[in-house]
Amino acid sequence: MDITLHRDRCVGAGMCALTAPGVFDQDDEDGRVVLLDTKPSPAHHAAARLAAGLCPAAAITVTAAREPGSSSTP
Repeated sequence: MDITLHRDRCVGAGMCALTAPGVFDQDDEDGRVVLLDTKPSPAHHAAARLAAGLCPAAAITVTAAREPGSSSTP
């Protein structure tokens, strides 16, 4: 699983930190999203995907990790 943050989009709603506290938090200074775990364990994948879907600003993108040696071209 790869997680990308778009902090410039974040409005600080906190849905990510509430939904997946093992993966996300909020910055103490500005309230925007902070990624706690760049490669969360499979136990956190569902919560991370849900948090991305609940984000009102679409500031979180979750994608499946590419397999080592895989190519994006057929």
